[in-house]
Amino acid sequence: MPDPDNEGETINSEVSCRDIRVEFTDGDVTHVRYVNVSVDEEGEYDEADTDLRIAEVANGVANKIRLGVIS
Repeated sequence: MPDPDNEGETINSEVSCRDIRVEFTDGDVTHVRYVNVSVDEEGEYDEADTDLRIAEVANGVANKIRLGVIS
C-alpha cells in the first residue's frame, strides 16, 4: 500500500487471513460468500485445498440458486 509519510514509497504488511471473499455468479444472480482458507500441517496456506473448498461451496451456492433460495 502507499506510504502516507513518504510519497512514492510503499509499505509492505502481512496479515493473517482465515477466510477470503468469493463472488459466485450464475446468470443474473451474483452471491458473495466468505470461504475459509485451508492451511497445511505447518500452518502454511494450502492453495490446492482452498480451491477444492471453494468448488464445494460453489456447488452448494449453485444448488441454492437453482432452488430459488438465493436470488
